[in-house]
Amino acid sequence: MATDTNTALVVRVADGQPPKLSKESIPKPSPAANQVLVKLSHVAQNPTDVQSFDSNAFGDGAVLGCDFVGEVVELGSDVTRIAKGDFVAGLVWGGEVKGLGAYSQYCLADERISFKVPASISRAHASTIPLASATAWLALFSKDCLALDRAQAKDTSVLVWGGSSSVGLYTMQLASICGFNVLTTCSPKHSDLVRSYGAKHVFDYKDQNVAEKIREVAASLSHVFDTIGNETSSATASRALRPEAGTLCTVRPGKANTENVASGTRVTDVLVWTAFLKDHAYGKFKWPASKDDHELTGELFESLPGWLEKGTVKANNPKVLPGLDAVAEGFQEYRDGRVSAYKIVYEI
Repeated sequence: MATDTNTALVVRVADGQPPKLSKESIPKPSPAANQVLVKLSHVAQNPTDVQSFDSNAFGDGAVLGCDFVGEVVELGSDVTRIAKGDFVAGLVWGGEVKGLGAYSQYCLADERISFKVPASISRAHASTIPLASATAWLALFSKDCLALDRAQAKDTSVLVWGGSSSVGLYTMQLASICGFNVLTTCSPKHSDLVRSYGAKHVFDYKDQNVAEKIREVAASLSHVFDTIGNETSSATASRALRPEAGTLCTVRPGKANTENVASGTRVTDVLVWTAFLKDHAYGKFKWPASKDDHELTGELFESLPGWLEKGTVKANNPKVLPGLDAVAEGFQEYRDGRVSAYKIVYEI
């Protein structure tokens, strides 16, 4: 029987102490007109969860977690696309609103930024999809990112730096669906994996001559999406671009770690939260509401169930851990650099 309580992992910050995760009972959220209330069965871990926790980005009382799957138990007044009892995969910026995040029993989903989970895939697999696929889609097609022209896909190459990352795997698939020529980098052990997700050409990102080897295959390369965003990835990837004519989109907000890109490179960044029709702020950065990005992401989420049914899009491989009590362990696995070609998912 439904109750008004909601068991969640809450970030608690005592004076002068590092943040801690505390399992508590907090109020159950109520859906706005365009939202649904979801009783969660699975939550996928994302790097932003760990980074937000470690940096205490949202302060005391935050509930983190962004990707989730569960059963719809309540509808907002204007919802038409989703019904009670549907199992949906949704997305929320855990921490942005106090007490609202995916590391909990209940969460809210925007009906346009969610999709019904097809019977052909598991809920654990489905939970890996929303954030990474929306990030990939916006990076490729938002006018503020790479702004790729789908009408010119056949004659256009795109480099996905970090193809075996979660975002990288979805980027390659979505670009391939639209007909683009996909090149990528990864560790050699993941070469077969990234080819199976749509990469036509695969390069070892640790090769000292990787940029030159990419240019040999795609001399007119003008678009690269850096899904890693570390201290060297954007700078190295930019050297593969056509001089003075290339655009690099980084997954790091605020265009972090792009100071040393090749001269003449146009640098953009992607923030998945522009999918929601509202203003956002994170530290010193601010993003205004984008109707274009909201509509673009809505198009993706409408298409995903069919693509998943046909096997055109394959979900990340989940590593399922039991319950919210396992989150601290999963966070440490990410910090230790042990997550590779799978996504940690918690079964609630």
